[in-house]
Amino acid sequence: MNKIIAVENNLAPIKDYLLNQGCQVIDVDSAQNTRVDAVVISGSSKDLLGMQDVLIDAPIIDARGKTPSEVWDNIMRY
Repeated sequence: MNKIIAVENNLAPIKDYLLNQGCQVIDVDSAQNTRVDAVVISGSSKDLLGMQDVLIDAPIIDARGKTPSEVWDNIMRY
């Protein structure tokens, strides 16, 4: 099963790693209109997607200080 993961634009190494794991990677901006398995953010975003009232039914993973493989491990826990 391929996972659909929304990833912030500034996390290119994580995007590349997830693509190599067989995931479909989309921009975080698309997450509000698409069913995703997880959302990966850089941790610098205070307000995900620029809106406080957007609800995403997926785990939010803070990539700050994590390697791409650590982010992948977090995704696989869900």
